[in-house]
Amino acid sequence: MKATQLLHDLGQSLWLDNITRDLLDSGTLKRYIDELSVTGLTSNPTIFDHAIKNSASYDPAIREKLSQGKSGEALFFELAIEDLTRAAQLFRAIHEQSKGVDGWVSLEVSPLLAYDTGSTLAAAKDLHARAAQPNLFIKIPGTQQGLPAIEEAIFAGVSINVTLLFSREHYVAAAGAYLRGIERRIAAGLAPNVGSVASVFISRWDVAVMNQVPAELRDQLGIAIAKRTYKAYREFLASPRCQAIVKAGFNPQRLLWASTGTKDPKASDVLYIKSLAAPNTVNTMPEGTLKALGDHGDIGGVLPADGGDCEQVLAQFAKAGVDVDALGAKLQDEGAKSFDDSWKELLGVIASKSAALKKGVS
Repeated sequence: MKATQLLHDLGQSLWLDNITRDLLDSGTLKRYIDELSVTGLTSNPTIFDHAIKNSASYDPAIREKLSQGKSGEALFFELAIEDLTRAAQLFRAIHEQSKGVDGWVSLEVSPLLAYDTGSTLAAAKDLHARAAQPNLFIKIPGTQQGLPAIEEAIFAGVSINVTLLFSREHYVAAAGAYLRGIERRIAAGLAPNVGSVASVFISRWDVAVMNQVPAELRDQLGIAIAKRTYKAYREFLASPRCQAIVKAGFNPQRLLWASTGTKDPKASDVLYIKSLAAPNTVNTMPEGTLKALGDHGDIGGVLPADGGDCEQVLAQFAKAGVDVDALGAKLQDEGAKSFDDSWKELLGVIASKSAALKKGVS
């Protein structure tokens, strides 16, 4: 049996961290659903930047939107919503069969809004309304300014993928924002049709310290952080507040492992997949990692609910001079900046393609 099926049977959702029009047009995404147990999909500015820059598949749609007077960010979001609507429809049956637990796709608000609460909330509501898909998450970064927007969006009925989380503390803050939004919905008598995941980034931890720690600690920091966070997640699921929202008919927010492609050329191509197997979680992975996993026949062990040896491992990193709290904050700031840069590059690609297509038309 394929490792992808084994993870699915364990109760972990496998989501593809990619979207392109070619994936949709060629039937490749449908094949991943059928053959590799893929049950959802995530996107981000970098993914769309590469998709549009490296393919002519978007050119007809861009040309059409230009003729309608669309440009820049507005034009991009129309392209993205078109792609994600098609993907959402492929996952709709999974979404319905799982009663809203699985079968989700994600669309991100402009990363330039990461530190602007009001604008983030307004953008999330607008994209949610425009897409009009019951299985579409709007991605909002779990920054200090993003947390109030997450709570308000959840209360307003907008399903949210909380992104750019790097630590247990980031996760706990995101779970708290989610809970407050849901509890307000319950108090107001609103329907339990709001989903959420909390996306914790893993591999960037190891990239950040790769040349700063002893060889025996190489590629262990991200997994230790994940174990620590998973313990907090299990405590969240067992908490009276979470049990109360389950009794009210809401699916609790799920923990999602993001940035799980292996960056270290000396490590296994499925390092973070096999190390993060756990029920009631999501692992969203790049296409290459997904295909590599499909070639494997086992998944290794399952994450311990109590965090296992995470604190001992983290203590070794502390002895090696790694300040985990400071590094987590730095990684979140750097992640936000990276998405800003990708967003600006994406809009640059849209502008250059638009100019070329206009010239071609004339």
